[in-house]
Amino acid sequence: MSRFAPPVALITALVVVAGCGPMAYKITPVPADQTLEESVVLKDKGLALSKIALIDIEGVIMDARKPHLFGEGEHPVSLLTEKLDKAASDSMVKAVILRINSPGGTVTASDLMYNEVKHFKQVTGGKRPVVAVLMDVAASGGYYIACSADEIVAHPTTVTGSIGVIMQMVNFSDTMNKIGVSADAITSGKMKDAGSPLRKMKAEEREVFKKMVDQFYDRFVDVVAAGRPKLTKARIREVADGRVYSAGQALELGFVDRIDDLRGTVGVLKKQLGLGRVQVVTYDRPLGWKPNLYAAAPGNGPQVNLINVNLPQTWPRTTPQFLYLWAPELF
Repeated sequence: MSRFAPPVALITALVVVAGCGPMAYKITPVPADQTLEESVVLKDKGLALSKIALIDIEGVIMDARKPHLFGEGEHPVSLLTEKLDKAASDSMVKAVILRINSPGGTVTASDLMYNEVKHFKQVTGGKRPVVAVLMDVAASGGYYIACSADEIVAHPTTVTGSIGVIMQMVNFSDTMNKIGVSADAITSGKMKDAGSPLRKMKAEEREVFKKMVDQFYDRFVDVVAAGRPKLTKARIREVADGRVYSAGQALELGFVDRIDDLRGTVGVLKKQLGLGRVQVVTYDRPLGWKPNLYAAAPGNGPQVNLINVNLPQTWPRTTPQFLYLWAPELF
């Protein structure tokens, strides 16, 4: 069997757009082995054996694969786990930087990724610090994951916060009535079709969902309190009403520890760990080359209300979904 898998989707796409004008194309074989490869994105001069692993958490967080133009994309939870495992298995990795650029996502996916970072700290005996560096946006589920780190650093222009839960639903019943369409569900119990977009929500259904949202909010508060021991739960609830904060506001409130950039964070880590020369490495699939420290940090989706959003093809959804997410109006 050939070591390389033919890029069929890419070739097909090139054929489709071939009539758009004079263009040149480069077709590169993709290794069939998609094991993560290590790339050096920053290195001190001289012999640098110690490593700092730079791991990205970006885009909408979900417990599912993100569809891409040329095929099936990565599963965010799985990819983070794979990268953390690779870092943990390398004794030369002395610390991990989580570069977070995400408006959040689903409750479960955010919690899974939070737990994977905690697991990394456990298996490494707490001897390798984890620092979360917040980029354009680290809101809601993005901030939830950041609370698993030993330190949270915000970029001077970061937007963060949005501590809270939303269950976004839609109602098409008025439109259906105007065009003469009605819905009729046969259920095994009166709550079986609760949250249906085909009719207005009943008061008792809203109460049920509100209790669930409150439970997820309580968990969010617990996570923030565990990661921010200087903040009491009462204080967190007082300021965590779902709003977002600038880096300066987050620092003043105690939601972040410092305001710095990536290079500054690497420098602080070197001093804290007593390291001399280091190299900052990332883990990517073949052809996922990153040429420098800041490569591929922003999401590749549109920027709306200060956030870069990678919209999965499976959204918007008409079924109820619990979200740790900022900018819910997009869905």
